[in-house]
Amino acid sequence: MSKMEQLVALVQRLDSGEDPAGVEREAQQLLASMDPSELSRTEQELIRAGLPAEALGRLCPVHMRMLQGQGEQLRAELPAGHVLHTMVAEHDAILEFLDRLRQTNEAIQKMDAYDGTRPEFAALGELAEHLLGAEAHHQREEQVLFPAIEARGVSGPPQVMRMEHEQMRERKQELKTLADNVGNMDFAAFKERLGQAVEFLVPVLGDHIAKENNILYPAAKQVIGEQEWDGLRQQCDQIGYCCFTPGESGDSR
Repeated sequence: MSKMEQLVALVQRLDSGEDPAGVEREAQQLLASMDPSELSRTEQELIRAGLPAEALGRLCPVHMRMLQGQGEQLRAELPAGHVLHTMVAEHDAILEFLDRLRQTNEAIQKMDAYDGTRPEFAALGELAEHLLGAEAHHQREEQVLFPAIEARGVSGPPQVMRMEHEQMRERKQELKTLADNVGNMDFAAFKERLGQAVEFLVPVLGDHIAKENNILYPAAKQVIGEQEWDGLRQQCDQIGYCCFTPGESGDSR
């Protein structure tokens, strides 16, 4: 049985309700035999053969646990200003925003009424702006990094990442709308909608970042030649950066 067939069988067993722990042990053995670029190409063939991208996502947590630390290793191997080094650093900032968002939501959920003098509401607006401001990061991925990977025969993982970007854009906008209109809303309804947005964004965006740091970016480093990154950096420069993007000196751009 080929590795592609083995992956399909593992996904089918998860869908059938089999004990995930047992399936994960077998998945670990299979995934350990595949480097990031090989896994990416295999996933691409599965999607091309008709397996939904969401189905493959069920195996991502297993692979991520095996590859924890790949993002840090990647950054250590690359100079400041490299496309991937910058993207990993931006991810660090976004993860900090998510942690603050979680804490802010927890504080607001304990309130009985809206009080515009409370700092949590100003923080909510700031965090919503920052998360929407990460759009430049996603555009550099979608317009520069993903096409470069796809041009080298790896299209499955970028397809999954684009799908998740679209899912998250709607929730980020919802967060901004809530932050801007809290004073004009029924507070109980506001808290309910805020909780739903945060409970979606924090885990989904966190997992998305882990998949990119530990799977997609290492695969990109493998398939894109060293001499090609300067050209990709120039394309990224044309799109622009986030207000929180670290510069080569460690300061904001």
